[in-house]
Amino acid sequence: MSDRIVLANMRFQGTHGYLDWEKHQAQPFEVDIELRRDLRLAGTTDDLGDTVDYGLAYDLVREVVETRTYTLIERIAEVIAEGLLFSFEVDEVVVRVRKPGVQLGGPLDHAMVEVSRIRLT
Repeated sequence: MSDRIVLANMRFQGTHGYLDWEKHQAQPFEVDIELRRDLRLAGTTDDLGDTVDYGLAYDLVREVVETRTYTLIERIAEVIAEGLLFSFEVDEVVVRVRKPGVQLGGPLDHAMVEVSRIRLT
């Protein structure tokens, strides 16, 4: 499937991390999602009901990042992927979670995890 909907570089504040202070002090997280499905019908009908409502997908990601607390960005990505597959008629999702404020002892743009999950019929 080559059709996809992409929401790129969504930015949120969250309390996720291994260290105790990270669970109490909000820090930035960035998330990209790719939703793969056949978009021909939506391209023909021009009807929101024939595609994925981007606003609802954004809200799902925001809720996971901003209202929950996890130790690993791997878990954040997995929860988002599971939620997207459950909530929307998509065949596959790709989720990337970046933690730009990660402190590893030297210069670093971000730590990132990418997961790809398919719908199991």
